[in-house]
Amino acid sequence: MAADILGYAGKRVVVMGCFSGTGEACARQLVALGAEVHGADIRPSPVEGLASFTAVDLKDPASIAAGVASIGGEIDALFNISGLPQTFPGEDVVTVNFLGIREWTQAWLPSIREGGAIVTVSSLGGMNYLARQPLLAEFLGNADIAAGRAWYRANAERAGDPYTLSKEAVNTWTQQSAPALMERDIRINCTMPSPIDTPMLNDFRKVAGDAVLSAFARAKGRFSSPAEQALPLILLNSDAASFVSGVCLPVDAGLSGGLATGVLNLQQMIAEATGA
Repeated sequence: MAADILGYAGKRVVVMGCFSGTGEACARQLVALGAEVHGADIRPSPVEGLASFTAVDLKDPASIAAGVASIGGEIDALFNISGLPQTFPGEDVVTVNFLGIREWTQAWLPSIREGGAIVTVSSLGGMNYLARQPLLAEFLGNADIAAGRAWYRANAERAGDPYTLSKEAVNTWTQQSAPALMERDIRINCTMPSPIDTPMLNDFRKVAGDAVLSAFARAKGRFSSPAEQALPLILLNSDAASFVSGVCLPVDAGLSGGLATGVLNLQQMIAEATGA
């Protein structure tokens, strides 16, 4: 029998955002891999075989604290997969996608075992994060949810699209956190998906339009499935990635690589999609 290189059998893991989409697919696969999976979300999860499910509202610090306490105990891996599109109020978008995820993660840190790992879903929408570090330093400098929301209200116009801001913040926070966490032998990474074929895609279609979404699907010729995004998350938090930390991994069938090297041109692809 082949060795279990992922090493999830008997591991205790928490999946935030297991109601649907990538989070649901991730939780199902982790259960199949033999992990003790504790789910959390604002809505009940349909995943069978969860060790527990806890309702948590990432906009509410009290709910976050209560959720961590309810699950309790030590864990080996934390999966942060919750998110909101721009069709929700901007303050809620930056809170659920970053401020709440950060607070949730910080609340778990004392309980993550040595050799443990954290992974968060970011987005290709945040891939320009290195060019916005001064602004992001201001945003990340707010230590809690209330301060972060207040900063966003005061700087919304300068900050731009709340979804983009939140995902740029996830990328920056991931890479900033990696060195200190490694001192405890805890890894932290994130993924940057291209559009995923989930119900949330309709929200992105309302904001970005079909032409932009089609351009982001150009590399593969289709949108990714939830499972295609869940499996890289599972890999990053597994024993097989024990020397990988501080990585913002594009999961986009080569799109970002093509854009970075000039092989692909986003504006040209959008023009072709619209017939312009």
